[in-house]
Formats: sequence, structure tokens, C-alpha cells
Amino acid sequence: MAHFYLNELVSDAPVGSRVSIDGAEARHAVTVSRLAVGETVSIGNGRGLVATGPIVTAEHTELAIEVASVVVAPRREPAIFLAQALAKGDRDELAVQAATELGVDGVIPWSAGRSISRWEGAKIAKGHDRWSAIVREATKQSIRSWLPDVLDLATTNQLSRLAGEVRMLVLEPTAEVALSALETDDRDIVLVVGPEGGIAPNELAALTSAGATLVRLGDTVLRTSTAGPAAIAVLNAKLGRW
Repeated sequence: MAHFYLNELVSDAPVGSRVSIDGAEARHAVTVSRLAVGETVSIGNGRGLVATGPIVTAEHTELAIEVASVVVAPRREPAIFLAQALAKGDRDELAVQAATELGVDGVIPWSAGRSISRWEGAKIAKGHDRWSAIVREATKQSIRSWLPDVLDLATTNQLSRLAGEVRMLVLEPTAEVALSALETDDRDIVLVVGPEGGIAPNELAALTSAGATLVRLGDTVLRTSTAGPAAIAVLNAKLGRW
């Protein structure tokens, strides 16, 4: 497996320069992954830049490479965002992880009316940090040059306002329009996925009144942990990403 690490502080990486990671990530690379001097790894900054080269320092406190090649990938347009309803257990986290691996450009935690899980008070920052950590690890695992954004916790009213600015697609099993039949355009996409009990009728009405489109994936009902990633896979194919 290719080894890929992130250092968001890197702004440039000319060939011949040194790029490094430190702290817990360097310690894990050296003690767990057993990386040694001479092996080739890649380090990205999460904003499109990926530097690759042989390891020249392999210590518990630092792993450094000498840059042999650099790739700078532009951010994909249109972007795909997943507005994932908070869900019980780890189902929302599983959705975020898989969505990141599949190429989502950002995730929006959504406090839906039927969400059993709630981020309130100190849980808001804790939940955001948890999702950010999941996104970061999934980005490394999938060797992505761009680190997806984790936006602030959104209410249904806030999603409704956003529907007027982007192309918002709401997954709803009873929708007449199939996602696979939808024509794409150059607007950024926000894909909305409800919690275990589905999206409440008043929320569906609010979102569609604001300009969102209801779409379905197929004839079956998917869990909240799989619906978003499945829809992202369809969008990847329609947008020519795959």
C-alpha cells in the first residue's frame, strides 16, 4: 500500500527541498508502519499539492522526504457536498468516512428534526472535531490531494437558505425523479441525506420550496450510512469523475 501523509502547513515543495511530518503522525509512520530511510512516500497539504520522494529522516519526532516530484491538482468543479443528518451510533460517521473516500468535497452536519443524536453545547465542538478527524484519516487512506471541508452544524432553515445558492438534491425514496436520470450542470451540488426515520414532511416541504429537488436512488431504502455514499458514486459517474 502506498503511504500518504498530510501536513497542512506546507505551502510549497520545490524538487530537492525537504518536506516533513512530525508529532504523532511521524511516530506512527516509524514505529507502526516501520518506514525507513530510502523508502518512497508522499506528503500532501490537503489543498491540491502532493510531494513524493525518498525518506531522508525517519525518527520518532520527524519523518522527512527529499522531494523528487510534485503534483498540484486543481479542486474539482462542480463540487459535491454531503449534508448528512446526525444519526445514532456511528452511522453518520460511517457515511462521512465513505463519502470522503469516494471524493466528496465537503460535509455538512445536519441537525434534522428526526435526528436521534444531538449536538448541543460542548457536543457541537466535539462532534465537529470528530468528523474532521474522520475526514482527515479517510483522506490519507484514499490518497486524496484535497482535504474535504467540514462545515458548521446546520439547521433545516439554514439548509433551506443554502438551497437558493446551489443545486440541492434531497434523497427521498418516494421521489419521482431518479438520481441516475438527472441532468447535471455547473452548479455546486449539496446532497441531503436524512436520519434513520427519514426526513420529516415539513422539512421536505421547506427544502423543496426553497429550490431543492427530491431524487431517489432506486426501489429499495438504504440506511443513512449508505445512502449518501451510494449517491456520490452515481454523481461521480455522471460528472465524469469516474
